[in-house]
Amino acid sequence: MAESNFVDYVKIYCRSGKGGRGSTHMRREKFCPNGGPDGGDGGRGGHVILRGNRNYWTLLHLKFDRHIFAGHGESGSKSRSTGKDGEDRVIEVPCGTVVYDAETGEYLCDVTDHGQEVMLLKGGRGGQGNTHFKTSTRQAPRFAQPGEPMQEKLVIMELKLLADVGLVGFPNAGKSTLLSAVSAAKPKIADYPFTTLEPNLGIVSYRDNRSFVMADIPGIIEGASQGKGLGLRFLRHIERNSLLLFMVPADSADIRKEYDILLNELKTFNPDMLDKQRILAVTKSDMLDQELMDEIEPTLPDNIPHVFISSVTGLGIQALKDIIWEELNKESNKIEAIVHRPKEVVSLRQELKDMGEDGDFEYEYESDDDDDFEYEYEEDLDD
Repeated sequence: MAESNFVDYVKIYCRSGKGGRGSTHMRREKFCPNGGPDGGDGGRGGHVILRGNRNYWTLLHLKFDRHIFAGHGESGSKSRSTGKDGEDRVIEVPCGTVVYDAETGEYLCDVTDHGQEVMLLKGGRGGQGNTHFKTSTRQAPRFAQPGEPMQEKLVIMELKLLADVGLVGFPNAGKSTLLSAVSAAKPKIADYPFTTLEPNLGIVSYRDNRSFVMADIPGIIEGASQGKGLGLRFLRHIERNSLLLFMVPADSADIRKEYDILLNELKTFNPDMLDKQRILAVTKSDMLDQELMDEIEPTLPDNIPHVFISSVTGLGIQALKDIIWEELNKESNKIEAIVHRPKEVVSLRQELKDMGEDGDFEYEYESDDDDDFEYEYEEDLDD
């Protein structure tokens, strides 16, 4: 069994319900010889609806439920009785889920709030019964409308975690150690690269009972945009962050060069991420004295705030929190609505292959007599 059940990417097949057909029933009662048409309308097909749920943190429940079918509407009946509506199918998803068309790469919707509902596929309308077609010259219509057909779609669901601060750095830069030091999160920590294989969230306490959310993602290496290491697949989790905290160890050969490499990989993934506010934290600074810090400081990028920290000794941790809180509350740093770009078809196919979601779906269409429904017209008695 896998060590982690974290699933942030899944492809599913969705199908709404078709509308029920209208009834062509004629009223027949003992003392009502010319009762006329009394066929009811068909019920509408069920919708496929997405609903945000803050109690979910992964898409694992959808990995084993790949076929989402809504119920079909029932046909109308006599006495102008409307058919029963098809049952809606509600898909609970974690907040931060983005949905794309799996065949064209088109962006469909984004679910960010708890309880937010988005209609992914609309059920077919029910057909009208023959009572709607009664006129003074056609008093006994023997035809009705069929229901509207169902809709179907293959969709990709991506989870993008909601956090205020995203940690960016090379493997073993101290990201997980910092998260464990400033929050109650318990990420895996070890002395070998790529210890973190999944994103982690932690709530960081600040002064006066205030707090902010920090997200740790697996480490990035040079060439990640070409698929090296773990690639860039986890960078989607910091697309929503309003602040990026770059972390470079103090024992690096060239801190500025490593920072530029990380920045270039972000640019390759999504150029819009360069517009986010950035902070540089020089980690493992407990091995430095003040003289070494003074020598390193002129070589650091001068256009972003920086701080020397040590998650083990607590050096600079409070100063880091102060800088983060100040930057988060700047008016110029208020995050706006994210513009999700459609996926290119070529890159989409490669992405599906990399994520193991390129398999074909097997599904069968339901056979139903309503599919062969034809209009029936009464012959004109005046002819």
